Amino acid sequence: MDAVFAATQGGLYRAASTLAGARRIGMITGFFVPGADPPAAETDGPAGTALLARAFVDAGLTCHVATDTICAQACSVALHAVGVGAVPVDSLAPKGDPGPLIAAWRGAGIDHVIAIERCGPAADGVPRNMRGRDLSDFVAPLDRLFTAGPWRTIAIGDGGNEVGMGSVSSALIAKHVPLGEAVGCVVPAEHLVSAGVSHWGAYALLAALSVLRPDGQTLRRLLDPALDHAIVAAMVADGPAVDGVTLARSVTIDARDMEAHHTVLAAIIALLDG
Repeated sequence: MDAVFAATQGGLYRAASTLAGARRIGMITGFFVPGADPPAAETDGPAGTALLARAFVDAGLTCHVATDTICAQACSVALHAVGVGAVPVDSLAPKGDPGPLIAAWRGAGIDHVIAIERCGPAADGVPRNMRGRDLSDFVAPLDRLFTAGPWRTIAIGDGGNEVGMGSVSSALIAKHVPLGEAVGCVVPAEHLVSAGVSHWGAYALLAALSVLRPDGQTLRRLLDPALDHAIVAAMVADGPAVDGVTLARSVTIDARDMEAHHTVLAAIIALLDG
């Protein structure tokens, strides 16, 4: 992903700057893993969404989350684990009609939408995982919600097949990402944050908002390893949720234990303190 990182430099600053003036935020997440044991939502995505939802609620903003019906329980568990269980989880069935949900979000006055680790369609319209598997039977067309406006759009991704990665040249994705020509998502975002793990992108966005918003110290307190671990552990226990790489029901994200993720979080906090 190094070439993708280079192509998206500045995306974090632009995303955080845009969100600094947000009032009503929608978030789209959930990546179902049909080959896991058990088949379930991936830990990456809903966990970061929950952290950001808590930040937005603490900042006095309105927040909605959208996901697939088969990922809704994992998302709800994550939100409850972080103390914002009242945030609505709007779910759509795979191959369902997003029209009513689009109308509902427009009626709610959503002004910014963030997609986090959300599988999106490739050039042929088929959503695929990084193994190249067709996920059409498991993915609701929430990319159409993402692009329906009039909201501003922000995306976080780590593999080239997520909503928002259409902001990067398809030729670059094809050249540098394994199976990139087949899996590369064509849905763009106004502001794209690319990260080694999407969860790290959520850390970074929360940290950036803690710098740009006047209530930054309140938000910074959420960069807490214990809270982060509790969210993922709850998802695995009660979601259920699984690791999208190992396919196991474990308290890990992308084959890394939470201590590894918290090493990255510590580096982000050190930058804030610097």
